[in-house]
Amino acid sequence: MDVSNPQLLLKRVVNVKVIVTPLWKEEVQQQLQANINQLDQQLQQLDIEGQRAIAAIQKQSLQPPGPQTLQQIDNIQLQVNQKKSELLEQKNQLLQNLQQVQFLELDQEVNQFQMEGFFRVERGDNLISKMQVEIVLRDGVIEDIRGDI
Repeated sequence: MDVSNPQLLLKRVVNVKVIVTPLWKEEVQQQLQANINQLDQQLQQLDIEGQRAIAAIQKQSLQPPGPQTLQQIDNIQLQVNQKKSELLEQKNQLLQNLQQVQFLELDQEVNQFQMEGFFRVERGDNLISKMQVEIVLRDGVIEDIRGDI
């Protein structure tokens, strides 16, 4: 490293964009649908576990159930309903994402994710332009790197 021109290694956020292609749309739709199906399975499992827990409490309690038993059952039902609500909210978000993907036009660029990368700076560099870098992918292959590398 030249002492007369010191350099510094910094970290920056790099935006990764994708160009919408039929293959990309298909892959994203399949992934979203798989996530939706997984949430549906979690919802079913949650119902089953909640019913089992309530049945176990009812089996162990006196007949008719006392106020403490009824309170336990209500608490379980409340917990099940809260978790169901969270899962349904996630499912709704995935359904909205799925609908948005279906309406994307081919060759349109969309933000996919962000990642961190390192870069060198030295005296005289424009830090702002060095911070503004993005990668453009087409079906997973880098098509363009934009910005001051």
